[in-house]
Amino acid sequence: MSTQELNEHLLGQFEEFKLLVETLQTDVVKNAGGNKSAGVRLRKGLREAKKLASTIVKTSLEYSKES
Repeated sequence: MSTQELNEHLLGQFEEFKLLVETLQTDVVKNAGGNKSAGVRLRKGLREAKKLASTIVKTSLEYSKES
């Protein structure tokens, strides 16, 4: 993968991460209000965010090695 492709891939992954975090905001508010189903969705989303963050770290390390 070229440096440019890695850069675009990294930026795309980060945009996906930001979108995921934004979508979790509603469930945080609902869960704080006592909605247990929102808590389940929130925890599932947070696990997904953790996986995506790990992927972003790996991509960033690849980018650093290529530069």
